[in-house]
Amino acid sequence: MLRAFGDGNLFGEPYGEGPVRVVWLHGWARCGQDFGAAARLLEDAGVASIAFDLPGFGSSPAPKVAGGARHYARLIVGALEQLSDAPLVLVGHSFGGRVATVIAAEHPELVATLVLTGVPLLRRTSAKRAPWAYRMVRWLHTRGVINEERMERARQRYGSFDYRRATGVVRDVLVATVNEGYEAELGRLRVPVVMLWGRDDQEVPLAVAERALALVEGASSLRVLDGVGHLLPTSAPDALAETVLEVVR
Repeated sequence: MLRAFGDGNLFGEPYGEGPVRVVWLHGWARCGQDFGAAARLLEDAGVASIAFDLPGFGSSPAPKVAGGARHYARLIVGALEQLSDAPLVLVGHSFGGRVATVIAAEHPELVATLVLTGVPLLRRTSAKRAPWAYRMVRWLHTRGVINEERMERARQRYGSFDYRRATGVVRDVLVATVNEGYEAELGRLRVPVVMLWGRDDQEVPLAVAERALALVEGASSLRVLDGVGHLLPTSAPDALAETVLEVVR
């Protein structure tokens, strides 16, 4: 059953009895249910956890103000402080891993271990420029020549899959996040970092994990799963649960 946390606008699904030791943070346009299978395996092992629906996804309403993962980290910290007096294991997939990394860097007292999978941690070195036609429509829209309806048609035609699906403030969150990099946070991490990656991850290739890990000065490790892609929490929950249990015990 979902519970409200923080200021009442953040919802999460608890798993197990006793003090919460693990927090799951999902990827973009996903929800906490992605971790259901892994969380139940932890529950069977006597470890309580909670899977949040990040603001704007699942049952949690969108934030009032748009911002990237650093903004989301500030929205989550209060809830983590409510959960336990002891440091927690943060498990982050994709966008949730960005948020978890910022929290671990800025609030190490709240984090026992950071477990990351499929997280785009590094700033993009090159960005494909928008098509000329789209740039022209956008330029005309800013000058009032083209109305919002036509502008939205252009966004739907030329935007990425995630961009086309997002609306309102969530779309602004995506724009704020997509080109962020977390090199500074990686360099400040002092909690143990465990990366679990699918070798077939096409959205965030293994090379990203390897380069990110090189920036971490503290204890860190990388485990690679053959035959697994980007959605590791749903495609390999056993391996994820096993990895988390190893750091909890």
